[in-house]
Amino acid sequence: MGSVIPFLDLKAQYAGISAEVAAVVTRVLESGHYVLGPEVEAFEREFADYCSSPHGIAVNSGTSALHLALLAAGIGPGDEVITTPFTFVATASAVCNAGARPVFVDIRRDSFTIDPDLIEAAITPRTKALIPVHLYGQPADMDPILDIARRHGLTVIEDACQAHGAEYDGRRAGSMGDLGCFSFYPGKNLGACGEGGAVVARDAEHAKKVRMLRDWGQERKYEHVMPGFNFRMDAIQGAILRVKLRHLEDWTERRRAAAKRYARLLADAGVGIPAEMSYARHVYHVYAIRTDDRRALQEALNAEQIQSGIHYPIPVHLQPAYASLGYRAGDFPETEAAAREVLSLPMSPELTEPQQVRVAEVLSARVAAR
Repeated sequence: MGSVIPFLDLKAQYAGISAEVAAVVTRVLESGHYVLGPEVEAFEREFADYCSSPHGIAVNSGTSALHLALLAAGIGPGDEVITTPFTFVATASAVCNAGARPVFVDIRRDSFTIDPDLIEAAITPRTKALIPVHLYGQPADMDPILDIARRHGLTVIEDACQAHGAEYDGRRAGSMGDLGCFSFYPGKNLGACGEGGAVVARDAEHAKKVRMLRDWGQERKYEHVMPGFNFRMDAIQGAILRVKLRHLEDWTERRRAAAKRYARLLADAGVGIPAEMSYARHVYHVYAIRTDDRRALQEALNAEQIQSGIHYPIPVHLQPAYASLGYRAGDFPETEAAAREVLSLPMSPELTEPQQVRVAEVLSARVAAR
């Protein structure tokens, strides 16, 4: 038995940038500007530029980003928002927090993202927005989604919380819809040392509304134009994210190289490997294989001190918290199959080839023993 292979090695990532992080944290502490302020403003500009978007607004989480994007787009009680049930629960939660109703559409088997061919059948007179989820770091098939939105007058809000730097036919995730939402939870490809999120927007009015909503609806200090929230980003997180953003492209290419190694090592292992769609630059936030023997494979990995994950074992439409939506088992067969079969392998920029060889050997041996 070898040493532990972590699912994600944040300590190793920090070790490579510790001096840079220490310098900017000290700078913030000495500045006295601890919430929003110059560091957050600089990060907003730099991240918006990275996403090829004219406006960026930093907030305190990806969930808040989705919530405020919906409110800025005018989504509220009585409205419906189409999205996928194969996502982290925050996608649906944000819709409910805005007072609207999530309406689910199944995913495509090959991409794990929403199936555009099924969207129009779900549109009703109450539908006001679409939220495609760029799951695992792979963009949804955006051109047909955007075409449907244009024809039906719908707002498109990209859930890019797992897709920093991903591209669809050369266009950055978050830049194609009306608004794009990102999470900087520590485990994300671009992660804070705590919580964080951002909205990017094409329209200046959307950006203005998000900016006010995150800070108590203020247009100026103590002038509250609309009811708002305390969803501001801390200055230390903005400063750290600026450091990490400078490394993101290198980290992304290392993830992509690791994914190519996995594809080679697992080609004959008897598991389904993720497909990179022809239109996509996949950034591999998660490297999810498929297997009909998940429990046994995960137990075999655990026995060899190889960490793994499941993203996600229970689809949103089958979660008790969303039973009131009225969906049942069998409503979304591709989503439910994925939930039964996906297994996330270790993936990070720091993952080494010997570690991947060991993962592949354990998987291959377990499959061969069946």
